[in-house]
Amino acid sequence: MTNWPVHAAWNGPIVMIGFGSIGRGTLPLILRHIKCDPKQITVIDPDASRSQLVESQGASFIGQALTPKNYRKILTPLLTAGESPAFIVNLSVDVDSLDIMRLARETHSLYIDTVIEPWPGFYYNSKVPQGDRTNYALREKLLALKKALGPGPTAVSCCGANPGMVSWFVKQALMDIAAATKTQVAEPKTRDGWAKLMKRLGIKGIHVAERDTQRTKKPKPFGTFVNTWSVEGFISEGLQPAELGWGTHEKKLPPKAKRHKTGSGAAIYIETPGADTRVRTWTPTEGAHFGYLVTHNEAISIADYYTVRDGRKVTYRPTCHYAYHPSNDAVLSWHEMLGNGGKRLKHAYVLDEDQIADGRDELGVLLYGHKKNAYWFGSQLSIEEARTLAPYQSATGLQVTSAVLAGMIWAIENPLSGIVETDEMDYRRCLELQTPYLGPVRGVYTNWTPLDSVIELFATDLDRKDPWQFQNILVR
Repeated sequence: MTNWPVHAAWNGPIVMIGFGSIGRGTLPLILRHIKCDPKQITVIDPDASRSQLVESQGASFIGQALTPKNYRKILTPLLTAGESPAFIVNLSVDVDSLDIMRLARETHSLYIDTVIEPWPGFYYNSKVPQGDRTNYALREKLLALKKALGPGPTAVSCCGANPGMVSWFVKQALMDIAAATKTQVAEPKTRDGWAKLMKRLGIKGIHVAERDTQRTKKPKPFGTFVNTWSVEGFISEGLQPAELGWGTHEKKLPPKAKRHKTGSGAAIYIETPGADTRVRTWTPTEGAHFGYLVTHNEAISIADYYTVRDGRKVTYRPTCHYAYHPSNDAVLSWHEMLGNGGKRLKHAYVLDEDQIADGRDELGVLLYGHKKNAYWFGSQLSIEEARTLAPYQSATGLQVTSAVLAGMIWAIENPLSGIVETDEMDYRRCLELQTPYLGPVRGVYTNWTPLDSVIELFATDLDRKDPWQFQNILVR
């Protein structure tokens, strides 16, 4: 495809914070689909070696790390340089999302990020209680800021592949299941309507089920952490406590699980690292396999969004969690790192599109417990197709960068929405914008349940009456 559509125009500055694998892939998509002057784009990243690629596309580059002491001094002149408002595209690590959101509001700028990111020190601070190191705790701070700031310029929180795109998949999957079960229903227009639809369909829970089969051309060296997206980001979330939205159908808490004492109460956490906590899950190509219960914002936001209440009493909530099998090299990387007490490996790198031999990233949502048992809906993007669609992309990266693009366009079209989570956005519009970059997007029903993946010789503490109890999903 050569005549790519221009979906929006932006006359003000665009400030991109971070130019790792996701920033590298996002910039060409912005220039392709949003009418803007490349000279109005500034990329900020501490790695000066990335300047050439930025400047070759007509944008400016600042080789500096943002810190709590300097971010206002660096960003404010950039955000106020034009007559029109600016747009902040925050794709960084170690830059506090909420502080940047506050500055965006002060300067009347639009904003988008892919994760609620703290300043350095949060993820690895052993003096902080485990419950305070969770994405639940980070999200509660976001919700407090949303309430405090109120209406104003749009700030889209957590809009990557997941969190982000998968929230749009959930709504499409619900409409598909309603049609397949002959449930007569108009598409909901409100959060309460969507939650009641999920309850009516009998959904017990959701796996954000992802299997990355991309393989390297050269074997992973020992002592090196290899990943198909941000190594730093993956290590950070992998060493947070395992975390999941906790459904009303669940009968018993898992071992080492804790409830939160404040906030929505939509999630629990387990006092084990997510990258060392396995769950039984399913995707169409791989079928049944193990995933890792890595904490993600969408596990909490989806569970919270689809909660039905009678006054203060919660009458329905789905269980929701990430079930992630990363690329084989990333799995080996974690084995090395966790086997050595969580100490960092000496080297690390993100695979670029030229280092990947083959494979795809199969990422979707598995809605389970309804009349048709389980339904997976998602993207099956291969590295081969990703290469043809956009530059500087792995299959994993393109699922993220295309979601950022869709979120930016939605924000431009809805510029006064305040702070929004992706669950609250127009899923049809966002998928319309993103789907051309997702490869095959399809839905598949399956008869699989977690009990099918249990080794009977060692089967203990199972609920055979309800296959979809989390005690059957968790591998112990």
